[in-house]
Amino acid sequence: MTKKNKIDVFIGGRNFTVVGDESSEYVYKLAAHVDEKIKEMTNKNDKLSGSMAAILAALNITDELYKVTQELNSLKERAKTPIEEYDTLIEQLKIANEEMEELKTRYAHKKDELKNIKRENQQLNSANKKNTQALELKEKELQDSQNMIKKLQDKIFDNQVQLIETKKELEEMLKLYDKEKSIFSREEV
Repeated sequence: MTKKNKIDVFIGGRNFTVVGDESSEYVYKLAAHVDEKIKEMTNKNDKLSGSMAAILAALNITDELYKVTQELNSLKERAKTPIEEYDTLIEQLKIANEEMEELKTRYAHKKDELKNIKRENQQLNSANKKNTQALELKEKELQDSQNMIKKLQDKIFDNQVQLIETKKELEEMLKLYDKEKSIFSREEV
């Protein structure tokens, strides 16, 4: 059986003994927050009775809780999309990597072909029009391959950056959710 803590706190000019599982530091912080809210109410209107100030403070604290809960729910909703898109992004990244490897191989082959064409062109006759046209064609294919590789590398980089940002957002949202969840579960006790 868990030992309950008994903590004496001062709220709204009165002493209370709080019994619970939470640490005394946590209970003191809660009591100080409630006491501060009550003081805010009495400072705004010195004609309020203690119970009226406590009710208004409770209403303000409930308002804060409601707004934080709405924000948490909104963050949970916003977190769903990056989580759902994560597998798709991973698959796209895998496909892009495979395409890049294929293009690198094609690039290496095209580069080798170009070298051979240039060597043959030098050996045969630099004025040979037919060989000159073939060389220009191969150079264009090489440039197209390089441009395609560059675009795919840029796309992979962008996907990696987006993936890192999505992971960070998810971790932050999960931490916030866990923190809020633990606070609410402590308040229920």
